[in-house]
Amino acid sequence: MAAVLACGMRAVLSHASAAALLGLRPTGLWPIHLSVPRPRAPRRPDIVVHRRTNLHVEDVGAVSGIPVTSPVLTLIDLATTVGDRALEAAVNEADKLDLVHVADLRASLEGRREPGSGRLRRLVDRATFVLTDTELERLFVPIARRAGLGTPLTQVHVNGHRVDFFFPDIPLVVETDGARFHRTALQQTQDMIRDQAHAATGTARLRFTHAQIRYDPGYVADTLARTATGPRRAAA
Repeated sequence: MAAVLACGMRAVLSHASAAALLGLRPTGLWPIHLSVPRPRAPRRPDIVVHRRTNLHVEDVGAVSGIPVTSPVLTLIDLATTVGDRALEAAVNEADKLDLVHVADLRASLEGRREPGSGRLRRLVDRATFVLTDTELERLFVPIARRAGLGTPLTQVHVNGHRVDFFFPDIPLVVETDGARFHRTALQQTQDMIRDQAHAATGTARLRFTHAQIRYDPGYVADTLARTATGPRRAAA
């Protein structure tokens, strides 16, 4: 708060310092990052000042009375300074803390042009990537064939649960998710019940995201092949 006051009216905590205050990312105390509207350019020791053309009302909030950039703007700023894994971890943390959910974050990024907004948008697009059932089958079946598993059964009931793909000769169930983030406690419980039902009958189970199937088919094929020929399946 002292740093904000030292930089005058409309100064707000931002970047790594905002991420720490919001609980999105751990960081040291120094230097403190602040944002101020142009053309102001205060100079203070141990404070990094970022000058912005605009700081809209929706981009500013407060935590414990300290003015701070919003979760959305904080994530945009982080996208200019941290690596992919750190950025994804911050998005996950924002979702977990109910500061901004991924679908809402994607909507909030529409039309934004700040540095970092494009990179953040690409990350969220992959996280929320969804295929239709037809597209999913069209992409996944050739991957399974390349992995040596043949053609799976689709949308069938296995161990009392409807599954996306089933390879009865292994046996192996493959489930797919349209997004990685923010599964409710009820959904997580249902997933565990499904896993337990398959485990009880010795049925292997894999789960891939739609984005993995679309963007990382080599990884999906390798995982399928290793699962199908692993020690447990060979022993069976």
